Amino acid sequence: IEIMLQGLTDPAPFADQLEPVTAPYVRVSMEEACQGTPLERPVRVYADGIFDMFHSGHARALMQAKGLFPNTHLIVGVCSDDLTHNLKGFTVMNEDERYDTVSHCRYVDEIVRNAPWTLTPEFLADHRIDFVAHDDYPYSSAGSDDVYKHIKAAGMFAPTQRTEGISTSDIITRIVRDYDVYARRNLQRGYTAKELNVSFINEKKYHLQERVDKVKKRVKDVEERSKEFVQKVETKSIDLIQKWEEKSREFIANFLQMFGPEGALKHMLKEGKGRMLQAISPRQSPNSSPTRERSPSPPPSFRLPFFTKTSPPSSPHHLSGADRISEDDD
Repeated sequence: IEIMLQGLTDPAPFADQLEPVTAPYVRVSMEEACQGTPLERPVRVYADGIFDMFHSGHARALMQAKGLFPNTHLIVGVCSDDLTHNLKGFTVMNEDERYDTVSHCRYVDEIVRNAPWTLTPEFLADHRIDFVAHDDYPYSSAGSDDVYKHIKAAGMFAPTQRTEGISTSDIITRIVRDYDVYARRNLQRGYTAKELNVSFINEKKYHLQERVDKVKKRVKDVEERSKEFVQKVETKSIDLIQKWEEKSREFIANFLQMFGPEGALKHMLKEGKGRMLQAISPRQSPNSSPTRERSPSPPPSFRLPFFTKTSPPSSPHHLSGADRISEDDD
């Protein structure tokens, strides 16, 4: 368990830093390897490569190599800068960076630095290799149609599957294709034009493009905010219209209920009219009540204004001739 935990937490060791094994080297067959070997004798599988700009395609190839057999010790060979630049091309990462990157892959148990381009029997014996893992495509290089041809003939080749759509060449192609974008990106992050190998004119052009992009971004932000504002206004307008429609229906219903043909106002007017008619019309006496006979009142008496003396009335017989007034005078 301690060995397993150490393998998960520590980087893979370099082969030239390990103690040499003095026991005789005896290869295991494919059948023995597939059936499973004792824990103290794992199947030693070798996989080599450049591993420049280490990516998921590299990791998947090493994962397949590690899982070829139930008990596998994976040895990974990484070629040096001189050998790679002479036989394949210039690398982005130097050899120390590539060694260190591969050593931190969890599938790797051992690293061989300055690995050979073509595997010799001496190299296979020195590192006690049982099988060599690589994809099955012919790898033509160094004047050979397939550098693994003699490994396949010896029955030591264990094929793996290549991950399509990802490779170091693909990544470099993306960078070259979008060179202006990455150059502007690094200029923004503080790199100088000299460090990026950018001319004075291109530097000014990139700065101008950066300003133009900022203006475009601001315009785009304003457009998006305007759209959001318009959407909010439309939403609120729709809400207001719906509320207005609801209120208008309610108002119309209340108006009809009050002033309609059979509305409350008509009934109120009818009731008021009835009460007014009842109030102004005289009450009729009932037929059974007795009628009172009124005695004829005496005719009103008239007195002339010059008769100021108050005296008890006297009969006409006591009046003198001067005091009498004829009916004609009256």
